[in-house]
Amino acid sequence: MSGTVRVLVAEDQSAVRAGLVLILRSAPDIEVVGEAADGEQAVALARELRPDLVLMDVQMPRLDGVSATRQVVTEGLADVLVLTTFDLDEYVFGALRAGAAGFLLKNTEARQLLEAVRTVARGEGLISPAVTRRLIAEFAAKPSREPAADLSVLDRLTRREREVLSCLGEGLSNAGIAERLDMAEATVKTHVSRLLGKLELRSRVQAAVLAQELGI
Repeated sequence: MSGTVRVLVAEDQSAVRAGLVLILRSAPDIEVVGEAADGEQAVALARELRPDLVLMDVQMPRLDGVSATRQVVTEGLADVLVLTTFDLDEYVFGALRAGAAGFLLKNTEARQLLEAVRTVARGEGLISPAVTRRLIAEFAAKPSREPAADLSVLDRLTRREREVLSCLGEGLSNAGIAERLDMAEATVKTHVSRLLGKLELRSRVQAAVLAQELGI
């Protein structure tokens, strides 16, 4: 990532949205390109403005944040960082399934919000590893109507890619994976990109969830 991160803020509560915008605009490397008050508007503006990232509330009128996230990610419009009031909000699970790059609590401090935006813009989808590991573990334990993950999907991966997938399941960042597996961070990014493609996943968060479901 280089240059300015272009952000679309989607939040139905005007006071909260104004606060988020104020914080984001305080950073010289972040530009707020648009604001949306509901999910439908968020998708429409994402199509029009093509931001780098959408800061998406999960509970919004007209079209909820989960559905909006799915549309934005499926169409390849932007990365999505979901906002929630509770770290284990049921909506967050759906947002991760929909391909969100990560999640953030609304009570996060300004400095952490800015760093989270930069983190996702760099392609580092897992924010606050300790919290994310808890979320992923809880999510993976939830009963699902979808069939259980099949271990045979791992046959598509090389040994190294399986090791990287396992590290993603632990909530490790690229730097953490590089240190764990004794490889360059750029090489980790390459492995992550390849395994996402092979497994037909939209984000590293989905890869982390899959790792938990597979028990690797």
